Amino acid sequence: MRSCIVAYLLWFFLGFFSAHRFYTGNYGTAIIYLVTGQLFGIGFIIDLFLIPSLVNQANLKTKYEHMVYMNSRF
Repeated sequence: MRSCIVAYLLWFFLGFFSAHRFYTGNYGTAIIYLVTGQLFGIGFIIDLFLIPSLVNQANLKTKYEHMVYMNSRF
């Protein structure tokens, strides 16, 4: 399970390298942010508000994958 606190710490200290987006599994946008300098700085501010939903989506995806795996075993 991903944590909002960890995501915010990654955003604050390593946000320029898109570490928070890699942490939440958003690899495509992480690479775009990395190449464009956080969309010229605007993406850094936007992510301040988006981190809770990014973490929630990552956690839901993990739960779904776990549920599918557990059901496929039977």
